[in-house]
Amino acid sequence: MDQRVVSSGIPALDEVLQGLRLGDNVVFQVDDLADYVFFAQPFLEQALHEGRVFVYVRFAPHAPILEPRPGLTIVELDPSPGFDVFSGQVHRVVEQYGREVFYLFDNLSALVAEWATDELLANFFQLTCPYLFELDTVTYFALTRGRHAHGAVARIRDTTQVLIDVFHADGHPYIHPLKVWDRYSSRMFLPHMAVGESWEPVFHSGVAASVAATGRKNPLRPVSHLIAPWVSVYQRLEQYRAAGYDGLEATPDIVALKQELSGMMLGHQPEFSRLADKYFTLDNLFSIRDRVIGSGRIGGKAAGMLVARAILEREKDEFDFASVMENHDSFYIGSDVFFTFLVNNDLFRLRLQRARDSQYSLEEFAAIEERFLQGRFPREIMEQFRDMLDYFGQAPIIIRSSSLLEDSFGNAFAGKYRSEFCANQGSLEQRLECFLRAVKLVYASALNPDALSYRRKRGLGDSDEQMAILVQRVSGMAYRHYFFPPLAGVAFSRNLYTWTDRIDPRQGIIRLVFGLGTRAVNRVGGDYPRMIAVSHPQLRPEVGVRIAKYSQREVDLLDLKTNEMTTLPLTRVLDNRDYANLYLYASIMSDGFLMDPFSERMEGLGSRLVLTFNNLIQRTDFVSIIGRMLAVLERAYGHPIDTEFTATVDAQDRVRINLLQCRPLWVPTGPDGAAAAGSIELPADIPRERVLFRATRTISAGVVRGIRHILYIDPRWYGAADLEAKKTLGRVVGRINNHPRIGEGKVLIMGPGRWGSSNIDLGVNVNYAEIDNTAVLVELAREEAGQIPEVSYGTHFFQDLVEAQIIYLPVFPGDAATQFNQAFFDTAVNVLPELLPDDARFGGLLHLIDVPASAGGLMAQVVVDPHSQRAVCYLE
Repeated sequence: MDQRVVSSGIPALDEVLQGLRLGDNVVFQVDDLADYVFFAQPFLEQALHEGRVFVYVRFAPHAPILEPRPGLTIVELDPSPGFDVFSGQVHRVVEQYGREVFYLFDNLSALVAEWATDELLANFFQLTCPYLFELDTVTYFALTRGRHAHGAVARIRDTTQVLIDVFHADGHPYIHPLKVWDRYSSRMFLPHMAVGESWEPVFHSGVAASVAATGRKNPLRPVSHLIAPWVSVYQRLEQYRAAGYDGLEATPDIVALKQELSGMMLGHQPEFSRLADKYFTLDNLFSIRDRVIGSGRIGGKAAGMLVARAILEREKDEFDFASVMENHDSFYIGSDVFFTFLVNNDLFRLRLQRARDSQYSLEEFAAIEERFLQGRFPREIMEQFRDMLDYFGQAPIIIRSSSLLEDSFGNAFAGKYRSEFCANQGSLEQRLECFLRAVKLVYASALNPDALSYRRKRGLGDSDEQMAILVQRVSGMAYRHYFFPPLAGVAFSRNLYTWTDRIDPRQGIIRLVFGLGTRAVNRVGGDYPRMIAVSHPQLRPEVGVRIAKYSQREVDLLDLKTNEMTTLPLTRVLDNRDYANLYLYASIMSDGFLMDPFSERMEGLGSRLVLTFNNLIQRTDFVSIIGRMLAVLERAYGHPIDTEFTATVDAQDRVRINLLQCRPLWVPTGPDGAAAAGSIELPADIPRERVLFRATRTISAGVVRGIRHILYIDPRWYGAADLEAKKTLGRVVGRINNHPRIGEGKVLIMGPGRWGSSNIDLGVNVNYAEIDNTAVLVELAREEAGQIPEVSYGTHFFQDLVEAQIIYLPVFPGDAATQFNQAFFDTAVNVLPELLPDDARFGGLLHLIDVPASAGGLMAQVVVDPHSQRAVCYLE
């Protein structure tokens, strides 16, 4: 055993800290002196048992930490003569007793009562701690939590070897190691709850959020010159709060002040201001302000999440959402930090240049990201970043864009800006490095060609767009060395994908996955989420053996060993079948039939597991809770809404929801549920030879006339193409999309499988900027080639189509009802070599059809009837 390792006298604490080391200064931040005594007594007993010299330095007016006893030396000192005299006395004591002595000091907070300044307390510690370290002592100190300026505590933290928060939450004692020098384990910096004789780490995100909120009420040190504009309004509102006003029923002066503070943090969008005025209390606003890093606004994504939570908290007539909601536990990097970063790192001019020119390559954007990664933040912002990471410890976090325009009424920016997961493992400096990289990549995404194209198409090119950031604790729990939530997804208050007339579209739809919710919002290859119609949750669009075929097979999760997000097969993640409540999420394939488990025992099932979530739907109130949440939020917003969430189920089948995001949902049928194009009817008696195709499973509505060009990629050609051609094809599509001649008319794009898929074998990999001039997007399905359209309702890709009013049609050429006119597409005039001579080599794979030149002057027209969910494309 290492001779420098010594015991604290509490085996469970030794296990958490990997023992104490000679030279350690250990600081306990406590609310009550009794908590310090709890650790001090075993420390003394262990030292005396080992025959060590133990000195108790007594100087405070509080009750003694240790009572006199044989073997204990008590040295009484008087701090009243001042910092200089007291520091000299302590140094003489340390010099007198020499090396490898164990010390315990009274609560250092008592020194501030004598010296009237935190700075002198920090000075004393910075003088004394290194001397004790040099002499290989082990010394205990205490500080009263919340009593001292953040700057003083930060200096103590930087100097000491071990810093531990000690607090109580829900009647249980907790410790949270904030610093442990020269030691590390994968659970060391998590909150730990006392369970019998042990300290158990808190892995569950919901419990950790509740515990941390109790334990660290003001985790960020203030930055005085950054918060100056807030001070006057904040202080006046604080006086009103102390007088008992909550801000909901208030005087005109309180209303005005509340609106001013809300505007400083949330902005002045009329719809959000209305909701904030109605639902935010003063406590809500103060809790936001206390979590803002730097200054400025917190952006649309953060504001939407907070407003939605406030609505659910206040609207209790139908359901008590507080009983099922997890704490969100978020921080906000203010929008001013973004501009400071740009200016300090000579990136502001680059932003202006790129904002005027969205037509640049992904390679050029990669170079821009590298420029951002080289940037640096001011010292005071770095200190607040460290405070935040101390608060989270080793809990995984996600760094999400929250720009001023994002998630607003009319502009979702779905998937346009970046979000980055941090598994958040390693030392503080390692975690800080990962976090800084994520923040810089989110900042760089403000110049992403997709985002700039979206802004241009939405008429927002000259709008004030500032990038704030939302930092959230990742929902879920540790399982083996992985971290993920059991349930995640998106839910919409309107359902455009009604695969049977029995479904009520006004009650909404849920797109549900196992693991991180990235698989619910991204188009991924070979995987399918569970689509749940809230009105009829047990009805599925698939039947029989197709249920297993069109189910989720892979899981997105955080690997705590490799410190990264990854995707793994479900069977690998759950290979020992001991995952809690697995029977709620998975069914069993037996002799070609699916069976829902009758009990919780799921061992030895191998690859027979199929994620169906059947028992979750049948045995819990999960769907009911989500349905009520959607209804309440839509009513408050006065508009359909789009949410992201995670969920857990405890051993008693009680559901807990974490609402991560809420934004207005643009729907082609209008907010009242009536079809905007209610009079649309499919034309009758179209000559068969003029029909190009029909679609029988539509989720769009509208009429597009005068289509001059059809970009057609035959699934048969695509399946036979080599890998390089498939990789390049999306860029060719983008060049066609942005060609001036294409922009003069209307274009219909047709291709195999899933447009925008990350798996190029399943569809053409394009981004928003490469299809944003499209009027109609058709996904061709040839099941024998594995090119199956996934009904992407709920993904960021689908939101792009809806907001851009691009009609989306899945078409099955092999179905006789489709009347697919293969002869027309095979023989039509291909003008690709004429428009893009440099891409002529792709002419055998991609046909850019000039419709009038191929059809005797006729143009193509698309009609989509939302009532029959059928569509036709024909020549007219």
